[in-house]
Parts: sequence; structure tokens; C-alpha cells
Amino acid sequence: MDAPTPSLAPTATLDFQHPAVAAFTRRHAGGGGARERAVRLYYAVRDGIRYDPYAFRLSAGWLAASRTLQAGAAWCVPKAILLAASCRAEGIPARLGFADVRNHLATERLRKLMGSDLFLWHGYVSLLLDGRWVKATPAFNIEMCRRFDVLPLEFDGTADSLMQPYDARSRRHMEYVRDRGLYDDLPLEELAADLRAAYPGLVAAAEQPAGSFEREAVRREP
Repeated sequence: MDAPTPSLAPTATLDFQHPAVAAFTRRHAGGGGARERAVRLYYAVRDGIRYDPYAFRLSAGWLAASRTLQAGAAWCVPKAILLAASCRAEGIPARLGFADVRNHLATERLRKLMGSDLFLWHGYVSLLLDGRWVKATPAFNIEMCRRFDVLPLEFDGTADSLMQPYDARSRRHMEYVRDRGLYDDLPLEELAADLRAAYPGLVAAAEQPAGSFEREAVRREP
């Protein structure tokens, strides 16, 4: 039997053959064409997994799609991994994409732990739909968007879905600084080395989690 193409293959983190990931995919993909199934999976990941940047573990075991389902909360990279894994399970080619972004709506505690508003290795997914690669970013669940007064990021499978440059009140929200490209598998060694060097406070805090990003994410005054 021929090996699957890299954008369809299971990996240590894109473990779509795991029973939990397989069940999640069956439950949410539904029928129809690849685009319709990818859109359903996007929303299942976006809103079904709560965004939590304090769940900042950097091992393959913690970043795996199956572990994200078990936790029910994750930061942008494991959420992207889960979406990519679920799409691969449906036979939809999927790659992981990364970019450095400047996030102007982080909470005060998160900024202090990071020492910066520059988020390295922000994760998204690139999906092959209707003959073209389309980007999808399932990071912020809808409840989190409401707390931050940010419009939820939608995805219809035909246009790139990337974090908005402005929030619902036209204030600066997300600024893309550097495109790190697309990968068939998680570049764990490079990603982990960069993030440990850049955010030692956040890495240390993740070992003994305290506080709630969701409770911190209150709407800012104009």
C-alpha cells in the first residue's frame, strides 16, 4: 500500500487515528462535500475547545489533537492541530501554518507573563478545498470574542479566514508581523525552542496554572 501524501498522513500530534479524534470527527463532520465538512469541523474546533493561552505546554503529548479533546481548552497551536487532524481524517489535505502576530487585546496578566504583545508561532490551518488552499484560524471561541468585543472569525471554505486587524469598535486587534510558512507536520523542536526562549514566564506559569484567561478577558472601555 502506498504511503499517504504528507498533508493527509497521521503524525504524533495530528493523531486522527486516535479513538477520541475519530469520534470527534464523525460527530461533527456530517455529510456533503469536503468544503461543507471542513466548515463544520472548523466551528466544532473554534467553539467546542475553549481558548486558553495559559495551557502552554510544549511537548508532543500535550499538543496532540487527542490531548486537546481531553482538556477541552487549548491555545492557538493545539487548536490548529486538532482542526488539521480532523480534516485529514475526512480525507481533506491539511497543513499547519504559522505566523508571528502582534495581539493588542491580550490581558494584563498575559502580557506580564509574556513580557511582550508579540505572539510567536501563532497557529492556523491551510486546507485544500475545491482545488485551492484556503486558510482557517479556529483560535478564539465565540464566548471569548464576546468578552474581548471582537467579531468572531468566520470560515466558509472559500476565502482565507485570518485574525481580524480590528475589533468590533475599529480598534487595532491583530497585526501579522512575519509569515513562518506551511508545514505538513508540527515543527516541534524549532517552535518549542523559540517559545521557551521568548516566554520563560509563561512556560513556568503553565507548570502551575493559576487564574483564568476567560475571567480576565473583560471588555475594554472605549
